[in-house]
Amino acid sequence: MAKLLKLKKRTNERVLRWRDWRPRRRYAVVGAVEAADEIPDHLPRKVLVVVQGAAGPSWVAFDCPCRRRHRLLLPLGKGPGHRWNLNESKPPSLKPSVDSFDEGDRCHFFLTGGLIRWAGNR
Repeated sequence: MAKLLKLKKRTNERVLRWRDWRPRRRYAVVGAVEAADEIPDHLPRKVLVVVQGAAGPSWVAFDCPCRRRHRLLLPLGKGPGHRWNLNESKPPSLKPSVDSFDEGDRCHFFLTGGLIRWAGNR
């Protein structure tokens, strides 16, 4: 389970540690927040943040690996309305694939073992 991100005392915003900004080869879960609006505005490349509810992880947020780097917020779990399963082992995997349509562009990829594999229809 991911650790909760620290809160800046003056501005009440969630912040990442300096070491989370280092370049990395694979995606990694670096922390958790209690609500989706507490996700930091700027995330380093290849970083996942989990929204941790009372019943366990409910969402995962990260920036798309495409050149536009738009924010993706995916629901987790097995109940109604939930679609993705996150394996938080190091490195993480998401199942099934992520297929995002944003501003007329399509981003379709698999996150397996911390690596992105683009689907053939890109």
